[in-house]
Amino acid sequence: MSQEAQKDVSYDLNGKPFNRPWFIFVLLFGSFTMSISQSSLSTVYPTFMRYFHISATTVQWLTTAFMLVMCIMMPVSPWLLNNIGFRTLFISVIVLFDIGSLIILFAPTFPIMMFGRILKAIAVGILFPSYQSVLLYITPKEKRGSTMGMAGLVMGSALAVGPIISGVVLKFTDWHGLFVFFIASATLILFLSFHAIKDVMPHKQSSLDYVSTFLLVGFAGILYVVNMIGKPNVNVGQAMLILAISIIFVAVFVYRQWTMKHPLLQLKVLKTFNYDLSVLLTGISYIALIVTTIVFPLYYQDILGVSPFISGMALVPGAAFLSFLNPLTGKLADRIGFKKTMLSGMSMIVLGWLLLSIIPGTPNIWIMIVLAMLIEGGNAFVMMPAVTLGANSLPKEVVADGTAVTTTARQILGSVGVAVSTLVLTNVARSQQASGVSAALANHNAYHVVFITMFILEVVGLCLAFMIRSTQNQTK
Repeated sequence: MSQEAQKDVSYDLNGKPFNRPWFIFVLLFGSFTMSISQSSLSTVYPTFMRYFHISATTVQWLTTAFMLVMCIMMPVSPWLLNNIGFRTLFISVIVLFDIGSLIILFAPTFPIMMFGRILKAIAVGILFPSYQSVLLYITPKEKRGSTMGMAGLVMGSALAVGPIISGVVLKFTDWHGLFVFFIASATLILFLSFHAIKDVMPHKQSSLDYVSTFLLVGFAGILYVVNMIGKPNVNVGQAMLILAISIIFVAVFVYRQWTMKHPLLQLKVLKTFNYDLSVLLTGISYIALIVTTIVFPLYYQDILGVSPFISGMALVPGAAFLSFLNPLTGKLADRIGFKKTMLSGMSMIVLGWLLLSIIPGTPNIWIMIVLAMLIEGGNAFVMMPAVTLGANSLPKEVVADGTAVTTTARQILGSVGVAVSTLVLTNVARSQQASGVSAALANHNAYHVVFITMFILEVVGLCLAFMIRSTQNQTK
């Protein structure tokens, strides 16, 4: 075997050699397919509303329920990884995703479609933290930035490709064609995984803490209330009751994890300073990304008056730029260290929101696209490097727990960021119109306040990046 070929060979738990690049390819192919299943669906909602004769509020549950279930499953993923083994877990997740897609394909009613969507959410919630944990585990510290950069490329390109795929499929067929595509992709991944996916992480058998698992409903409850903020006809009393119960559940969950000998999720990873910063930076950079992908299309339609199709396509350059930069920023982090890399990224994000806050008048769509590219490009320097920094700060045996905490926190913080932006947008526009300002000017001012709010938040992120303790000795 040549030296070049030997570099691509790793060994599984049984000491048998396997091709590491092929393993990583199938892993990322699986996560890419699941990411597309998230980003492509919202463009099909009007079609679902007509087909199943449901309201916009009802169809939104395809997103809300998916997010809630995913949030519950993420903290369970380290236990599954330790007790089931990655090969069995990965294959099971792909089968579950395939079954969910099949149920949706043949669903005669919306509730049955929802059931299929929930099965897919379980699969995604398990796989997303698990695949990152495995990638970090099998990669030497000095190369983790590059490897996670490739993972970032996959996640970023899914944002760009998802709406395009759904648009192309819907042009030539109906919504069923989209799920035929998912079924075909998942089935191909399943066949490839039998050969490519191996058990690479040691098993640590433990009994499942059912009480802690039940208490995870608290995270879903918080997320549910956050997503209700700013929506019309919300029962405030009911929402506050759900929030209070959810906070109690989360508090009891945290207490159990800190006091149990074998917790469901090892929260003691939060004792590590750089890891804590990495979680916050991942969340803050994700807020910038997700708010850009949600608020900018609304701005294009409400203020610039462009069509939904144009507003969707205007997101593609930013997502493509994010995808292009991710592998490069990963290598950069390996070379110059994580602090300098993330400071560069946070500076780009801050600059983007600052320009949006101070540019006079109404920026046209081309200026907005450039600024979106600046913000999303900055995200490439922060989000996945922060995940890698967090993993490098932890002992190898708790990397899976650390990744699960990071992905769960990112999901919750991202939802809070969107909720706050929506609340600011709605309330500022409403209050200005009530004071006699025209609807057009009130909406324009409301977006401006959102931009300023995001600028202030990202300045906090920049300050956190300055607090990172040097990791040069870890990456060299």
